[in-house]
Amino acid sequence: MLTLLVGGARSGKSTLAVQMAERQNAPVTFIATAEPFDDDLRERVARHREERPAHWHTVECAIELAAAIEATPLDRFLIVDCLTVWLGNLFAHVGDVPTIAGYGFDTTAALERRRATGGATVVVSNEVGMGIHPETEMGRVYRDQLGRLNQSVAAVADTTLLLVAGRAIRLDDPWELLK
Repeated sequence: MLTLLVGGARSGKSTLAVQMAERQNAPVTFIATAEPFDDDLRERVARHREERPAHWHTVECAIELAAAIEATPLDRFLIVDCLTVWLGNLFAHVGDVPTIAGYGFDTTAALERRRATGGATVVVSNEVGMGIHPETEMGRVYRDQLGRLNQSVAAVADTTLLLVAGRAIRLDDPWELLK
């Protein structure tokens, strides 16, 4: 089963992902995508580490997310936290939008293969398209790329939840709702 948790900052996405894993009767692998390059991010990473049980296996993965997903054994509950930060890493390290889009395609394909072979996975991402229109071209390109990535992962997910204030709304395929 593949679950996508999407929402704004501090909406409860990561907390729910951790709680989901704690309720599983399986070992857990946590793929952390953040590169702590400033004080704020170092603080966030430290807080997230404290929230996770010490016996979970953590993989720090700034770029090669598809490979990290594929390397995770199927008997492990997998958390990917988060696509938003990972995409930012790609913008910082790769820069070329078509290449970045290829990384997104590869990661979505890896998630779909894992789902098809029975690997339980929860993916965390932000919804950044509902806020203020980005002032810079780079901000708009990033927002658009994240929106496309979220759509592609949602398309292969069994369940997609939008989190707001620690509460969830199930997001369904619009064509299923329009039947």
